[in-house]
Amino acid sequence: MTDQAVTQVAAQLGVRAACEAVGAAQAGYYRRHRQSPAPVRPEPVSHRQRHQPRALAEDEQQAILDALHSDRFVDLAPAEVWATLLDEGVYLGSISTFYRLLRQAGEVRERRTQATHPAKVKPELVANRPNAVWSWDITKLRGPAKWTYYYLYVILDIFSRYVVGWMVASRESAALAEVLIRQTCAKQGIDRDQLTIHADRGSSMTSKPVAFLLADLGVTQSHSRPHVSNDNPFSEAQFKTLKYRPDFPGRFDSIEEARLHCQVFFGWYNDEHRHSGLGLHTPADVHYGLAGAVRDKRAGVLDTAYAAHPERFVRKPPQPPKLPETSWINRPHQPEEETQ
Repeated sequence: MTDQAVTQVAAQLGVRAACEAVGAAQAGYYRRHRQSPAPVRPEPVSHRQRHQPRALAEDEQQAILDALHSDRFVDLAPAEVWATLLDEGVYLGSISTFYRLLRQAGEVRERRTQATHPAKVKPELVANRPNAVWSWDITKLRGPAKWTYYYLYVILDIFSRYVVGWMVASRESAALAEVLIRQTCAKQGIDRDQLTIHADRGSSMTSKPVAFLLADLGVTQSHSRPHVSNDNPFSEAQFKTLKYRPDFPGRFDSIEEARLHCQVFFGWYNDEHRHSGLGLHTPADVHYGLAGAVRDKRAGVLDTAYAAHPERFVRKPPQPPKLPETSWINRPHQPEEETQ
């Protein structure tokens, strides 16, 4: 009798209110009237497919589009059209509805063609010998007072890591860079169509004097992509070696002191520094073709050590590090079949 009373009252008040009114337990009522198996629930309807009771009818949407397409409003922004119609006592829809209908019709865009720039191509350079690819850059050296700097220009061969040219100046100038590049090419005996010079997009690197000089010398010019810091890795690594040396000062008292310091550093870097990327050879040995003889001498010393105590070398006889065969800036992706 209690369940019948709940059922009768539930039709008007709902199950919870009916159970409270009759004094029956809601859980017990649901348990006794549970359907087994449970009825199959209908498939959910996506939000886009549901009927929206507040949606405009098709004729109302078309009225908005007709107003926007009319000669009177065709050159006005939708918000202006909405405000103008509202001032005249006409309300067709909200501003967002105006924009939504235009967007659905593919009519929301810039009215004039905007300038577009093609994506910058990633530089991919390979050097398998000295004087094939150079990298150059400019870094600041702190002067004697705050906000005073000297500018160090460095040209580096990416195959041998040999600094082929450098200069310390009081300013950054395209004219000075042109002089340094011209003198360095003459000193290294660069022929036409032999060399590629890579740099970032600094004002001196992209200047017309430098571009005209490289064209006259038959040298190919290459630049890093905008806002890509790792497109010029060799110059950046060389600057880090310079500035992380223990004897590198925080400031230079004069430009002469900066030049003297760089003269000592580059002498050490080219002729004494055993570079890990060169099989622990010096840049000068690799640049001038002496690394092969040095490696053979190292191999002889290791052979002697192996002959004296072979038990100390468990896996195989010792060998000196290999000489580099190629150097890359942004090595291109190799197909899988080529890497196997």
